[in-house]
Amino acid sequence: MTSQDTTAPIAAPATDDVPFRYTAALAQDIELRWQEEWESRGTFFAANPVGDLTDGEGAHAAPGAKPFFVMDMFPYPSGAGLHIGHPLGYIATDVVARFRRMQGDNVLHALGFDAFGLPAEQFAVQTGQHPRTTTEANMDIMKRQLRRLGLGHDSRRSFATIDPAYVRWTQWIFLQIFGSWYDEDAVRPDGGRGAARPIAALEEAYAAGRALPVVDGVPADTAWADLSVVERRRVVDSQRLAYVSETPVNWCPGLGTVLANEEVTSEGRSERGNFPVFQRSLRQWNMRITAYADRLADDLELIDWPEKVKSMQRHWIGRSSGARVRFSVVGGSSVEVFTTRPDTLFGATFMVVAPEHPLLDEVPTAWPDGTHGAWTGGHASPAEAVAAYRAESAAKTAVERQADAGRKTGVFTGHLAANPVNGELLPVFTADYVLMGYGTGAIMAVPGGDERDFAFAQAFELPVVYTQDAPEGTPDGARGGAGSVINSSNESISLDGLSVAEAKAAIIAWLGERGVGEETITYRLRDWLFSRQRYWGEPFPIVYDEHDQPIALPQDSLPVNLPEVPDYSPRTFDPQDAHSSPEPPLGRNEDWVTVTLDLGDGPKEYRRDTNTMPNWAGSCWYYLRYLDPASDASLVDPELERYWMGPGHGAQKEGSIGGVDLYVGGVEHAVLHLLYARFWHKVLFDLGHVSSGEPFHKLFNQGYIQAYAYTDSRDVHVPADEVVEDAASATGFSWKGEPVNREYGKMGKSLKNMVTPDDMYAEYGADTLRVYEMSMGPLDLSRPWETRAVVGSQRFLQRLWRNVVSEADGSLLVTDDAPDEATLRVLHHTIDGVRADMEHMRVNTAIAKLIVLNNHLTTLAATPRAAAEALVLMTAPVAPHVAEELWSRLGHEGSLAHAEFPVADPAYLVEDTVTCILQVQGKVRGRVEVPTGASEDELRELALADAGVQRALDGRGIRTIIVRAPKLVNVVPA
Repeated sequence: MTSQDTTAPIAAPATDDVPFRYTAALAQDIELRWQEEWESRGTFFAANPVGDLTDGEGAHAAPGAKPFFVMDMFPYPSGAGLHIGHPLGYIATDVVARFRRMQGDNVLHALGFDAFGLPAEQFAVQTGQHPRTTTEANMDIMKRQLRRLGLGHDSRRSFATIDPAYVRWTQWIFLQIFGSWYDEDAVRPDGGRGAARPIAALEEAYAAGRALPVVDGVPADTAWADLSVVERRRVVDSQRLAYVSETPVNWCPGLGTVLANEEVTSEGRSERGNFPVFQRSLRQWNMRITAYADRLADDLELIDWPEKVKSMQRHWIGRSSGARVRFSVVGGSSVEVFTTRPDTLFGATFMVVAPEHPLLDEVPTAWPDGTHGAWTGGHASPAEAVAAYRAESAAKTAVERQADAGRKTGVFTGHLAANPVNGELLPVFTADYVLMGYGTGAIMAVPGGDERDFAFAQAFELPVVYTQDAPEGTPDGARGGAGSVINSSNESISLDGLSVAEAKAAIIAWLGERGVGEETITYRLRDWLFSRQRYWGEPFPIVYDEHDQPIALPQDSLPVNLPEVPDYSPRTFDPQDAHSSPEPPLGRNEDWVTVTLDLGDGPKEYRRDTNTMPNWAGSCWYYLRYLDPASDASLVDPELERYWMGPGHGAQKEGSIGGVDLYVGGVEHAVLHLLYARFWHKVLFDLGHVSSGEPFHKLFNQGYIQAYAYTDSRDVHVPADEVVEDAASATGFSWKGEPVNREYGKMGKSLKNMVTPDDMYAEYGADTLRVYEMSMGPLDLSRPWETRAVVGSQRFLQRLWRNVVSEADGSLLVTDDAPDEATLRVLHHTIDGVRADMEHMRVNTAIAKLIVLNNHLTTLAATPRAAAEALVLMTAPVAPHVAEELWSRLGHEGSLAHAEFPVADPAYLVEDTVTCILQVQGKVRGRVEVPTGASEDELRELALADAGVQRALDGRGIRTIIVRAPKLVNVVPA
């Protein structure tokens, strides 16, 4: 089909009674035709300043055009396809992109697929079908549904995370992180201090005399030059940003994999599948995201994000200032705690460690003298008590452990620790409300200042010492507030009488002088658990040698592709058993796992890592691939990255930190994708691979589309589309003759209240769906779906169509006569208002203004061409297909996607006159047209001269006249 053929106006469907009525059938013909036309022309191809991506109708940048990069969050191709809640964000970004193009910007808008994920793998476990087959079929469904919506994406830039070329660069980024360490003294490109640097620089520093860290398997107090090759690698490996360690993890037997903290719900269950999650110690890959904690928190001030998301990230990072304090253990080494209240040290009367704490690997053989009977749990020895308690706590999830704090479970370990401020020996308990993954896995317990500690002390008959003053008569219990310090002195320091802040400073200095503590900052954030015991993910580009040390594969061996395996099930023996061990599916292909390679020392046998990366890996950097989707030479061409994302580029303010101009997606990714992507991007920034300090400059969270759902007497959801209103039903609704209860919630498959875009396309057309979703309310708020209300959006487009095209014969109804004065004023007020609304993403109010203009044009004998063309251009971002068709019928050859958005004439925005309401005692008695600049004295005279006002006064005197120039005068009689 040639461009000449396709730009001719379409014929009306032969079956319609009114040949050119704008119906769903006519809309479908228009929409499918223009979607083909856009693709064949390359209408939405974005022009790169260098490289091959410059051809096509849209792939040109006018002189002075500013780059504008707009992006949706990466969609996962679900087998269920889309429901009408999903397109909300996609339509919004498309509206913005189309509006920016019409303002002359060079707009990059593309969409790829986040294609690794658990659903496809779980389906593979059930059916044996390869996850790639399932995923690619799902992508085809989603591509069709999104294309039918008329989204203006640059199709040349689309990809999926499962593409081998994309996997290659994901693995390459992993190797960059693996090959780096965090140098706190390095100066970054932006002038800040602290940055990732290549491992080679660390080795050079060690060779030059840098102090070596304490590392297992490496002799202490040994010079770098005296270490063996294996020992040097152990030292270096312990400092890498990506490292392997035996660490407490979130073990989810039901999914057969480890989960990151961010993937576990507040109820202690997996975000995916709602399975219980347990704490276990496993050998895993970790990402040292904690090295970037301060930058991740501080740089939130440099980006334009919703404050809610910033607050969520700050809370998750959880930066707290306080002190680390070391308590020496009788017969042992020491236990370190972090506390934000070192001023309460004199009130510490016992300690508590997590059941996984290494102190419990060795415990006294007998209970020490004076052991209270309530402390032992009825056990004959500390070893027996600790072993039993450890087994009990291992069967609980993290959240269950926290919830159990109310029951005060715990047991004395037999250890005694000396309080550094007064030398008192404190019993050390173990209790599962203390988690090894948080802080140091140990706490000093101050029952006089902490409610949980107080409850524990009451249960185990432990002393309570108050270190904060309180009014006489204050009941027993933990004390809060800001009272002065009491009961806190020894021979060399007294905190008594000081404020909390003063006491903190004093005790921290005292601890530092004696080497038993120091001021420090700690974080809630933990290193990112990066291993997954699953099949459907990126393999690690790592092999292990005979010393079980990780070795990076060379770049020319990437990508490492997934092998075939006999089955995809992540075997865990018993999904409810916290002690079950993972058996990753990759381990079942021995020919792949054991490999002979020459990595510089001659051919040797190595073992591959059988874990895979989490699905978050691919979504950490996909925005960069849009810029340079076919690059083989580099992650992204530096010139392209600077053009689309560099600091102060395009529409961003001078001095901005850079990043994607507009990123639209759900708030649910605040501490998952968004935090991880920021971390990866900052590593790439430190290493010089990108110029922007942040990946996403402006973030916008769209709301949800919600819908009614219905449950029967069993509290089971029934299909919402089969429910009918039933006056005879006690609830007002019934399903198959049975009463059902109505509820309201997020649309989805589980509530059986899905409405698909396909249904809307068939019933109304894509443009009507777009207009309805955009007009439902502000984009950032959730809104209720009501299918019956969609017809209102369809009527708007039908009226627009009738204002331009005859329904009888398809001829134009426009006139070349100039619009009258009233029409010009409505037109230019609409242009001014719509432009302002579009600039601030107030699409719903922009549509309302378009409806006002559209309705005005219906009152005219013929539609002036000037008004019709302006209305069509303003409607184009929201309803692009019908706008393109009308633009073509109005005689234009090129796509309006690059036409200039209308600009208001200021002369028609000035009101010459305004209607002034005349009242007497608050009741309207008349109206008068007055100049907009009429003075208060003039308005008083006009009001008193009005016949209606005089009749209402009926000869009475006047107490006062209230004037609200120029629109209101209220006369108050005496």
